Amino acid sequence: MLKLRSGLKSLYEQAKKIDEKAMEKISLNDKKRIVRILEIYKATGKNKTEQDKESRKNEIKYDFHIFEINIDREILYERINKRVDIMIEQGLIKEVEDLIKKYPTFPTAMQAIGYKEIVEYLENKITKEEAIEKIKQESRRYAKRQLTWFRRIENKKVINGLDKTQNNINIILEG
Repeated sequence: MLKLRSGLKSLYEQAKKIDEKAMEKISLNDKKRIVRILEIYKATGKNKTEQDKESRKNEIKYDFHIFEINIDREILYERINKRVDIMIEQGLIKEVEDLIKKYPTFPTAMQAIGYKEIVEYLENKITKEEAIEKIKQESRRYAKRQLTWFRRIENKKVINGLDKTQNNINIILEG
């Protein structure tokens, strides 16, 4: 572990020399983002900050609308919990077992919410009940991050997630 940390620290320092501004937001332990900063630079010769500035210069080619589906948070969380229960009933554990057999190394997709918790269960690190509760909790946290992200967006249309489907379709069609 110590060797990995010193290797990661070295990568972090390299990335910081390439793009100090981007690295202000990246933790010393965030391997994925550190490597991504290095990949961008190696592939393009530009750092991420430069690329972000350039991409914002380009005029948006499409006329688009953003719709936020609003639903009471308590109801949303109840639905998330129910959806997780349904996923378990419909074979999530078997699906993960099959994937582990097929892929001896973990692809990035296996880090998705639901998969990684079931892997912990299958490795006897947590109980089945703990895995299910962890999936529910992480799914709720993800939903909360999405709600926070949407709050920053201006000029969005908010539609009621509990309204009749046809009413929401009409709102969307009106643009």
